[in-house]
Amino acid sequence: MPAATGFLPPETDGALLLLMAAHFDLSVIAVVGIILLIGIVKKNGIMLVDFAIQAEGLTPEEAIYQACIKRFRPILMTTMAALLGAVPMMVGTGVGSELRQPLGYAIVGGLALSQILTLYTTPIVYLYLDRLQHWLLSPRRHQAASPEAYPTPAE
Repeated sequence: MPAATGFLPPETDGALLLLMAAHFDLSVIAVVGIILLIGIVKKNGIMLVDFAIQAEGLTPEEAIYQACIKRFRPILMTTMAALLGAVPMMVGTGVGSELRQPLGYAIVGGLALSQILTLYTTPIVYLYLDRLQHWLLSPRRHQAASPEAYPTPAE
């Protein structure tokens, strides 16, 4: 099953792995948990990148490092609140618990794995995209593509 997640966002891997480990099927309620999970994880990545973009006078490496340092606590608080809020659904028993348990397992498993992935991959993607932007907008690259850069043919 994890091999089939190649077309899904990486945040779903933890949710699908914990659902499989707990022997739950991928139900509609588990998919709702995965959608909620994707929203939380993307918000955390946006918080890092937004803070890094607003940092003035810093290199991209320093900006994303400062973003990771200063936004770590709010990101961790959001993740832990959602994760700990899903634990009662995950371990709960009683009437209707079989409907809510896949939601809890999807949220807990997905947040546990994706939090680690997000904190490591977001800065890397940010730096690579910054380098790509500088490469695409470099004056040398545009100069070589302009018609003035090529010699005129002899007549």
